[in-house]
Amino acid sequence: MIVLKSSLWQHWLRSSVLPCASTSSRLLSAQAAVEHEDPEWANAKPYSAIPTPSFLEMTRMFGKNGRYANLDLVEMHARLWEDYGDIVRFPGMFGRKDIVMTYSPPDIEKVFRNEGQWPIRRGFDSFAYYRQKVRPDIFSETGGLVTEHGEKWQKVRTIVNPVMMQPKTIKLYIEQVDEIAREFMTLVADMRDAKNELPKDFDQWLNRWALETMGVLALDTRFGVLKAEQSEEAKQIIGLVRNIFELTYHLDVEVSLWKYISTPSYKKLMRVFDDLTHLIMAKIDEAKLRLEKEPSNSANQSVLEKLLKINKHVAVIMSLDMLVAGIDTTSSGSTGILYCLAKHPEKQAKLREELRTILPKKDSPLTAENMHNLPYLRACIKEGLRLYQPVAGNMRAAGRDLVLQGYRIPKGTDIAMGTAVLQRNEKYFRRAAEYLPERWLSERPEDVPYAKDSNPFIFLPFGFGARSCIGKRLAMMEMEIITARIVRQFDLRWNYESLRFKQALINIPSNPLQFELREVDH
Repeated sequence: MIVLKSSLWQHWLRSSVLPCASTSSRLLSAQAAVEHEDPEWANAKPYSAIPTPSFLEMTRMFGKNGRYANLDLVEMHARLWEDYGDIVRFPGMFGRKDIVMTYSPPDIEKVFRNEGQWPIRRGFDSFAYYRQKVRPDIFSETGGLVTEHGEKWQKVRTIVNPVMMQPKTIKLYIEQVDEIAREFMTLVADMRDAKNELPKDFDQWLNRWALETMGVLALDTRFGVLKAEQSEEAKQIIGLVRNIFELTYHLDVEVSLWKYISTPSYKKLMRVFDDLTHLIMAKIDEAKLRLEKEPSNSANQSVLEKLLKINKHVAVIMSLDMLVAGIDTTSSGSTGILYCLAKHPEKQAKLREELRTILPKKDSPLTAENMHNLPYLRACIKEGLRLYQPVAGNMRAAGRDLVLQGYRIPKGTDIAMGTAVLQRNEKYFRRAAEYLPERWLSERPEDVPYAKDSNPFIFLPFGFGARSCIGKRLAMMEMEIITARIVRQFDLRWNYESLRFKQALINIPSNPLQFELREVDH
């Protein structure tokens, strides 16, 4: 029961690294919180009065055949919302803090508008412990954007923002990422069976594509994981990243006593962190030597090259974080997008016509210039993420004392914002169950609702404000390229039961991704 209850809020802990659509300009104008009392505070109900399920209720509802058992993430939150309303408190245990969960867009806006100069979004305890306590020799200067808060977080963000958030930096990678995608298309074509369907383990191949791409983005390195005969180093990287997700879930989501005794899983995770850290540091040293011998001109410097010139410690940490965070998230987002297109051949055909304007041949190259104007591609991606985003929402610690739904929320309280279920609800998105990329276009049929008429704080899989995802431009570019390549070359179909996801740190598909792919004529 405790395992299941813990999983309710752990989905938010990595929400700021996820692919998503761009946030409207009025969101970005949010001001830092001013320390003054919420005008509703004096008359608000106490924190303890927030609806809170008891231990026995949770045991019953999450137990075998319980109301919340065997549901996917959106279904589970839909029932929680139905049972408890717009706000519910889950009491902390085993050293964990309470989590207040809201399903109210005005609450979400209030939390973000008052997040303060240095927003706090707590990360995984085991991850922070490794960097702060086990390996301060490497991470004493900074633990990176995931684990740091306050001024130390601000210092790192100030360094990486000009490097990773610049559109011109992203453009430098388009041709390299497209080269990897084209190699992947060759593999995809060959792995189809007699029915033109992909193998049951295609999700693992998507992860390999994401890792190969992230090697270039984070380390200026091709790992070679798309080759039939992988190198030992490539196998090691895949294994280490997979172990990190599995062990972190075991320690920080399931019940574990690792904070009190050194459990076997804790010891193994520390070794895995060490192995991956050493491997990445060695890769960075190789890259540094290569770049010293063959420096790029100032206009074509990569993310790694720019960060190495500013701060080697930050370069190491960002490379590590990009590698760990950028694989399952991107492949999960791409899965949902491709599924939506496979289920809606008329939308897929419309997208293919747009792609033919820049890709007259299936293997024509993608460039920064010809990818500049692809509104329907980006609309298809946004709509796919609305229906199948990789995580359940966002999370913040209250930047000051707040009143939500008439209840007092003390400063520092962790607040989870369940936007995934809101994005699929007719109250907030008209025709919510339908896949309508046109809703994201200013020019659309009259009967198609306009996405921008919905509350802009509902669709935020990238997070919001100063602590929004540092890699969002890279993630969008990856998904645009892989979606464009697959749809331009193949006609996709889905012949099985509806796509479902497991409840995990990242939404991982629970059914085999046996897409049917048939080559298009031209």
